[in-house]
Amino acid sequence: MTKLTILIADDHKLIRETWSYILNSDTRFEVVAECGDALSAVEMAKLKRPNIVLMDINMMPFTGFEATEKIRKLSPASKIIGVSMHSQPAYAKKMLQVGATGYVTKNSSREEMFKAIIEVYKGNKYICDEIKNIISHQMLDEKNEEPNIHSLTEREVQIINFIKQGDSSKEIADTLDISLKTVEVHRHNILKKLRLKNTAALVNFINNTGNYLN
Repeated sequence: MTKLTILIADDHKLIRETWSYILNSDTRFEVVAECGDALSAVEMAKLKRPNIVLMDINMMPFTGFEATEKIRKLSPASKIIGVSMHSQPAYAKKMLQVGATGYVTKNSSREEMFKAIIEVYKGNKYICDEIKNIISHQMLDEKNEEPNIHSLTEREVQIINFIKQGDSSKEIADTLDISLKTVEVHRHNILKKLRLKNTAALVNFINNTGNYLN
């Protein structure tokens, strides 16, 4: 079986040496180059044309994001996996946007690193379990979070009741003796606090709220 060739780009020598040892201990892999800076990583990728590049995000003299973009142009067949201490999903998303097809954190196990390499080499995208779990929790939190009714001001509740009666923004402004623009600002803030998209959604919310806002 032909070994998958791997380039390791990380600014910490100990990490590079550790990864090299672990990967070379597996008969499926061969580390063909190690780089401590982004410029060398790009040059070595162009020279070696590895199957896989393990790219740290925090690199010099430019970031791993920029290095990934450059490598994708110079060695398009190389598959890039972002590797970072950052577990925020935004980093993984950005890495994929610039051309990587995988992302693992430095908390990932050896087995998960191996899995990522194999999956990415096959042409699949791979996001480590740590990132996927964070995304899942965020989605559940957003789903379970209730509209922040209690954050409404007395004026905002007053305006909601006028909307409930069917009054227009101009009619509300005339009644309260405030400017039309002020009413629109209040309406915008109400929608934002209640996490509603538009007036129709607000009216539906009001109808389902019963007498709470009276």
